[in-house]
Amino acid sequence: MLVLGAFAAGLGAGALLWRALQPTFALPLFARTNYRGRPLPTAVGLVLPLAVLGVEALLTTAVALGVDLPPESVEPRRLGVLVAVGFALLGLLDDLGGAGQSGGFRGHLRSLARGELTTGGVKLLFGAALSVVVVAASTEGRSLGRLVGDAALVALAANLANLLDRAPGRVLKSSLLAFAVLLVGAGVDPDLAGVALLLGVAAALLLPDVRERAMLGDTGANVVGAALGLGVVVACSPGVRLAALVSVAALNLVSEVVSFSRVIDATPPLRWLDRAGRPP
Repeated sequence: MLVLGAFAAGLGAGALLWRALQPTFALPLFARTNYRGRPLPTAVGLVLPLAVLGVEALLTTAVALGVDLPPESVEPRRLGVLVAVGFALLGLLDDLGGAGQSGGFRGHLRSLARGELTTGGVKLLFGAALSVVVVAASTEGRSLGRLVGDAALVALAANLANLLDRAPGRVLKSSLLAFAVLLVGAGVDPDLAGVALLLGVAAALLLPDVRERAMLGDTGANVVGAALGLGVVVACSPGVRLAALVSVAALNLVSEVVSFSRVIDATPPLRWLDRAGRPP
């Protein structure tokens, strides 16, 4: 009930903020062209950190006023705030300042070798650093190996979401499906409250994203990917986390030589799901 309530709260907060912020996203600063050459606002994923921060502030104030809320939800919610604000900041830098820079791990590493730190390189390095901080805050007493492995899972999940964000609605559809699988596999664990709040906000952005009225940008894709990685870390066994890490790492590596869009277009069920809801 706690997790479903968090998802519903995120859905409501995300819908309200998206509506209220549309004039802001209409500013020229956010204007980009999508894959079909249509001008759209990017970095609409900013709704994610703003919504979860607002909800957390309201809940904290309610507790101070004497409202009785489940104490087990406090730490997961605040981890969600940390993930949302941190990864959105890194993604926003890339959305607004990364046009024309080399992409992919190899491109950013080549730039680093020349002493240049691209916005993608910042996202790569400091996304890893943020993942270490988030994982360390989620549970005390992790061994070094487990800390590094779980942090890598969060960071690579964030990057994988960026790689999937190449068509309207794609990353949100896949993220919401992955979250449903996580709920079924791990149970409706209270530790998933913060992740549920974030995915609820993301669900509020699905329609404008898939109907080509806005683009999440790295600002949003970063956050939903990292949130799912964190969900696996806090709710799953070490064996499941290791399997998830291997899978996510393999997909990141495969993306260097294989186009996910081509694979999706060549697979009828994936193609149908990917295009569902899009304008013709």
